[in-house]
Amino acid sequence: MRIEMPDGTVVESDRFMVAICACRRSKDYPLCDTSHRRRCRVNGTGASADDSAQRTA
Repeated sequence: MRIEMPDGTVVESDRFMVAICACRRSKDYPLCDTSHRRRCRVNGTGASADDSAQRTA
């Protein structure tokens, strides 16, 4: 797969399946590396410890 970015740079991948990153957390942006899945679950709601602290502050 070959992607041309708006600034003219080209990103290539030879992986069998490629997803485009929408969360912008990927180290391989614009290709997804599943960084969005790396959130630690504190209370089963999907909220991380950082999210909980921000809500109570």
